[in-house]
Amino acid sequence: MANNPINWFEIYVQDMSRAKAFYEGVLQIELSPLEGSELEMLAFAQDFTSYGASGALVRYPQKSSAVNSTIVYFSCEDCAVEASRVKEHGGNVEREKMSIGQYGFVVLATDPDGNMIGLHSSSQT
Repeated sequence: MANNPINWFEIYVQDMSRAKAFYEGVLQIELSPLEGSELEMLAFAQDFTSYGASGALVRYPQKSSAVNSTIVYFSCEDCAVEASRVKEHGGNVEREKMSIGQYGFVVLATDPDGNMIGLHSSSQT
């Protein structure tokens, strides 16, 4: 198995426009339609030459959002910055910025569909 076995993730949502506004607003990114699927999907940017995994928001009527215990962590320069945008985009900060020792800092938040996400920054600030 590769050193980095995770290569894709999906976050199930009920309201795609609300989810798009949340993730684009909090992370200051642009999601793009993922063509070729019967499902409504918006993809996070991917760069196959860089470290990390990509994924998509998925609206799939047969799958509920916020029913599992998997947490996707998004990389940030300073996770407190993204955390400060969570509430204004319809989410909730569940755990403020906390140290995880030599591994940096994390924030836990929920999106408007109730999905728990993590915000991670490597720096020691």
